[in-house]
Amino acid sequence: MAATELSISRPDDGVVLLRLSGSWRLSDDIPPAARVHQEVESRPTSRLRFDVSGLEAWDTGLLAWIRNVLQECSARQVDADRGGLPEGVRNLIALSEAVPEKTDTGRGGARASFLVRLGRDTEDLVEGSGEFVRFLGAVTIAFGRLLRGRATFPRTEFATILQEVGANALPIVSLISMLVGLILAFMGAIQLRQFGAQIFVANLVGIGMARDMGPIMAAIIMAGRTGAAFAAQLGTMTVNEEIDALETMGIDPTEYLVLPRILALMFTMPLLALYATVLGIVGGLLVSVTALDVGFRAYLVQTQGALSYADFAGGLFKASVYGVIVALSGCLRGMQCGRSAAAVGEATTSAVVTGIVFIVLACGLLTVVYDVVGI
Repeated sequence: MAATELSISRPDDGVVLLRLSGSWRLSDDIPPAARVHQEVESRPTSRLRFDVSGLEAWDTGLLAWIRNVLQECSARQVDADRGGLPEGVRNLIALSEAVPEKTDTGRGGARASFLVRLGRDTEDLVEGSGEFVRFLGAVTIAFGRLLRGRATFPRTEFATILQEVGANALPIVSLISMLVGLILAFMGAIQLRQFGAQIFVANLVGIGMARDMGPIMAAIIMAGRTGAAFAAQLGTMTVNEEIDALETMGIDPTEYLVLPRILALMFTMPLLALYATVLGIVGGLLVSVTALDVGFRAYLVQTQGALSYADFAGGLFKASVYGVIVALSGCLRGMQCGRSAAAVGEATTSAVVTGIVFIVLACGLLTVVYDVVGI
């Protein structure tokens, strides 16, 4: 196979003819494009042509060389006649020019200033707040239509969702709740043992689980388990344009998809919180009986005397609020999901983070309110 050869001539005034022959591959000694640049700079040039009749083989090495020459011609306003190039080269060059180069994917770009980043974050926060208010309004309207018996509500699907968020969540809730009860008992025993007051571990575990730890641990578990599932389900439906199809058929996605999920968590969260409270008390009982020399009956009597109906009622109300928060977070992020597979993962992550943050905020706020009203 002949060696790579480049011949530059001027058959007419202002016209540069490039004759390419031999093999033009990456492994060959391709002439530098600077030769063509110097020829175009040296004398007035209005047109550049190619002659590849002697070209025997080529690959991306030729493409890169041609692209370099064409960019130089474009910069100097020289008309480049591509008719003499192989058809494959012309098609690939046209394709590369049709797709613009992305300029925002590099890691070495200048970092925006603090004020710029603060402004962007503020804009995102304002926009996100507006979307949340609109979503909350749509959910409120859906609840109103449900109370009037006019909501498009899939009853059969609601039963399936109840099972998913209720019975199917019992194993993980059981494990975490009992471990939390064990931890509370051990933490309390470290201090109470110094005063010979191990019996009051029952008070610590019972009140802590009933008022706060039972509901909040169940809510955090559901945020990571069910909230993420809601976001993934609705996000996938958004990607597959199933939500658009529902709107086209005149079905409100908020009523059909969001409402049953909110109701399911609002109803099941108090039951899960009560179950978590009982398992936490059982965990504290195991520690007290086996490690603190507290009798079985004495522990139960102490727990019964420490707890009141107000403690359980306050915890169950918190659990209902947490359930609504988890469902709203998961459904909102799912409805806001983009149109790609990566967007589904981002929506799932955002749903878990949003749910946990607002659960903690709600817990602090409700605790202050309970203290003010004397609950």
